[in-house]
Amino acid sequence: MTALLRYQTALLLRSQRWLPPFILYAAFLAIGVQSGQPVLDSLGYAAAAVLPVAAWLVRICATNESPAARSCVSAAVGPARAHLACLAVALGAAVLIGAAATLVVTVISDPTSTDHQKRVPVLAAGGAGLLAALVCALLGTAVGALTTWPLLRSPGRAVPAMLLAALLALVVTGSPAHAALTDLITGSQAGTVPVPLLPLAAAALLTAAAIAGACALTSRRSA
Repeated sequence: MTALLRYQTALLLRSQRWLPPFILYAAFLAIGVQSGQPVLDSLGYAAAAVLPVAAWLVRICATNESPAARSCVSAAVGPARAHLACLAVALGAAVLIGAAATLVVTVISDPTSTDHQKRVPVLAAGGAGLLAALVCALLGTAVGALTTWPLLRSPGRAVPAMLLAALLALVVTGSPAHAALTDLITGSQAGTVPVPLLPLAAAALLTAAAIAGACALTSRRSA
């Protein structure tokens, strides 16, 4: 599995297809996050954007190889393991982007509540922001896994489905991402730091199920 992860990572880096989502995410933060803003609000903003970035990275990793190369890798290690490596690399890249953004946002933001009247512990706020970013990275990976090859092969269907699913994952009540972001916003208003462990556990379970389903379908369609 280590060799597969290295192979997929090298493909992602060499393709430079990661640049558009990375640049778009950086521009999103540059526009929406300013120095001196309340830290928990800014962290919620940064975490929310990780979700569509993760879904986009999954699509990139799942479509990086040519059909011939994909067939060779699947024949060597099995289609399920080959697809799992794609999803794992996409998730890892999204987590790294979210962690870097969390660090930057924590440093430049004001450790206060929304009304700037209450102090907020910086390290605790950064930890909460990191957990929220992880929740969004996990759900974005699930969205990507369910809206790209092998489930949806046509870009005309896959891309709109991915965008719609990413939006719903952020705004629908009951979504782990929505819960984690709401906790940050509510905590910023109250001047308290939330610990979104329940949304993280729910996101991990949903993502594991989505990845397992996608890998199982990959095996069936490759059989």
